[in-house]
Amino acid sequence: MEKPLSAFFAAIANDYRISSTHISVFAALLHHRNDKGFTNPIYAYSADIMKIAKLSAAKTYRKCVRELSDYGYLRYEPSFKKNKASKIFFKDL
Repeated sequence: MEKPLSAFFAAIANDYRISSTHISVFAALLHHRNDKGFTNPIYAYSADIMKIAKLSAAKTYRKCVRELSDYGYLRYEPSFKKNKASKIFFKDL
């Protein structure tokens, strides 16, 4: 099995929809997943992922993670509550 980041880069090679911000968010999610024992799904707060991805706008984070989910790279289940982490499932790419 390919390493997750390598598999992601292979999967997005010809996907014009993916920007550097999507890549940053995906890499930050992988880093967070690694810190949590490589579980699937992970539970994450946007502020934690934004800090890793070097994003300052929550709107940008939400847009990117939602698009990554819509495009099939992961599955994002937002909590819509500040005190409850969102659930993010990584898909085999």
